[in-house]
Amino acid sequence: MRTVAIVGRPNVGKSALFNRLAGQKISIVHDMPGVTRDRIVAICRQGRSPFQLVDTGGIGAGADAEFADQVAAEVDIAVETSDLILFVVDAQAGLTPVDADIARRLRRVSKPLLLVVNKVDHPNHSGLSNEFSRMGFSPLFPVSAEHGIGFDVLVDRITSLLPEHDPAEDAARLAKPLQIALVGRPNVGKSSLTNAILEDERTMVSPISGTTRDSVDIPYKRGAQNYILIDTAGIRPKSKRSDSVEVFSVMRSESSVKRADLCVLVLDASQGVSSQDKRIAGMVRDAGKPCVVVLNKIDLIPERTKDKEGLREVLEEIRHDLSFLPYAPLVLLSAKTGEDLDRLFKRIENVREASRRRIGTGPLNRLLTTAMTNHPPALKSGRRFKILYSTQPEPRGSSPIPLPEVVLFCNDKSLLDDTYRRFLEARIRTVEPWEGLPMDLHLRQREARGISRSRGAAPKERGEAQRGPKTKAKRSTPKARRAAKAPRV
Repeated sequence: MRTVAIVGRPNVGKSALFNRLAGQKISIVHDMPGVTRDRIVAICRQGRSPFQLVDTGGIGAGADAEFADQVAAEVDIAVETSDLILFVVDAQAGLTPVDADIARRLRRVSKPLLLVVNKVDHPNHSGLSNEFSRMGFSPLFPVSAEHGIGFDVLVDRITSLLPEHDPAEDAARLAKPLQIALVGRPNVGKSSLTNAILEDERTMVSPISGTTRDSVDIPYKRGAQNYILIDTAGIRPKSKRSDSVEVFSVMRSESSVKRADLCVLVLDASQGVSSQDKRIAGMVRDAGKPCVVVLNKIDLIPERTKDKEGLREVLEEIRHDLSFLPYAPLVLLSAKTGEDLDRLFKRIENVREASRRRIGTGPLNRLLTTAMTNHPPALKSGRRFKILYSTQPEPRGSSPIPLPEVVLFCNDKSLLDDTYRRFLEARIRTVEPWEGLPMDLHLRQREARGISRSRGAAPKERGEAQRGPKTKAKRSTPKARRAAKAPRV
């Protein structure tokens, strides 16, 4: 797809420009320099035809010193793979030596380039852009990413300079792929796993916790299947979040879980399951998302995985610690060595295939009847939970991995406690495991006896309404009977 790269020094408003063109808040926008580190990708559908946007990290002075070289490499890759470059500068700050240095580097690139002067937030600021004409790029495009000023002219110019639009290619790329969110606490290897899958240094990797800040959406094709890999920021406990940028990063990670079709929970094999791992797993479960658990860095525990006995112990420990995710398949791999990556995608496709399976109404009702006969629920206030009828309806919505829903028509749903609900789910999974899929056990309570579904009146009352009000019968006496037989004159 036709690609536009956005480059510039830190804090000139590249991410705000990116969000404005994309039509949604994707990149984190913050006054602190160096917030964006990875390449963030989105589709711009403004103008005559869609094109792909790439937001890059700031380069030059003011960038995060720990990641300066890696950010610069990411920018070089974005520029090399793009069809057009948007060089963004800050009208409020004026022309800086860093801007001039970046301009010298970009002149060596034989690709169309537009100089975008951002933060021209008021008509009185229009003269601020004249200073940048000294860099030799013409014409200038003064805009305000915050207020949406000047974007019609900019988008028209972008589309006129891009290669010819290929609708067939775009249709194939824009077809809805499976969105997979890689989630976990910091430094468990989410970005390393993403890079290993792509066989490319696509996201930034560092021993420093919290390297990834944005949730990075990366299109990926494996065989005939299309995916979107969402590399998320590591989620730390609230008490350990260092600044507002990390708070925003965690919010984006949580939002990525909600919009994903499937979550891959990444754990560190050398550290086992921590309390924060459990919290994140609980977040995935509560969001009702299909899940695959990845135990990464198994290359760090070779002594525990060299034989079947040791491997079984590792699996049992993980299963015990994540007992509230019994349906999630477990994959052991090493992002560093690339070992067993095929197994991960095989599990993902198994989950997709499982979502299409159904249990017939007859077998489902017989299964639950037998289960409740052999293990009846406990009495509650002298009453017992009863299932009158059960069925699995057709999936609702357009999700590529719909969750299995089982509807139980019952006498009183308040009589079903969590323990017996888990028992019923476990019994259903003996027939259909639905690997990787949480089950939606939906209860529908029958109406109380004597309540009309149409009018809400009791049957006796409805009958009386149809017959009219009762009248008290007069008592017959001998005098009355003689009067009745007497001839009328």
